[in-house]
Amino acid sequence: MTDQATATESDTSGIPGKPTSASRTTLSHIMTHNDTNLLGTVHGGVIMKLVDDAAGAVAGRHSGGPAVTASMDEMAFLEPVRVGDLVHVKAQVNWTGRTSMEVGVRVLAERWNESTPPTQVGSAYLVFAAVDADGKPRRVPPVLPETEKDRRRYQEAQIRRTHRLARRRAIMELREKRAAEGLDD
Repeated sequence: MTDQATATESDTSGIPGKPTSASRTTLSHIMTHNDTNLLGTVHGGVIMKLVDDAAGAVAGRHSGGPAVTASMDEMAFLEPVRVGDLVHVKAQVNWTGRTSMEVGVRVLAERWNESTPPTQVGSAYLVFAAVDADGKPRRVPPVLPETEKDRRRYQEAQIRRTHRLARRRAIMELREKRAAEGLDD
């Protein structure tokens, strides 16, 4: 059984699945002096906002409506971004649950006035929750991986989800234990 079949069969809501390519997007932005930090390179927060914007667009497209950022993890800054760089933020849905989606993002940069290939300067994984008009969670279509790369990303996203849930469980258990011992934080 393929992951694509698994994604389709695991959906009991009757919502038809959507292929990975249906919501994939690229957001491009040229970096200016307004984007710099005290070191003269582009501020990490500027890149994080672009990442969240692109991921939010993908989540909204995939889910067919509003989606809110639930978490961002594994944000990695691999290279500094400079003023004059043309930054491309590429995002796609890697995995879907009942009401949530993991969106993978790659950040590339190239000099605005050169014809050299872009360099990967960052990556991140974000989890979005689809919401209705009242802000309540709503079901999302399953993602249908199309390529071997998409299937690998789907499987890796399942591992990250398992780790996120285990971490949350361990933290809640520790807090309950400390509260039972009368330790206030």
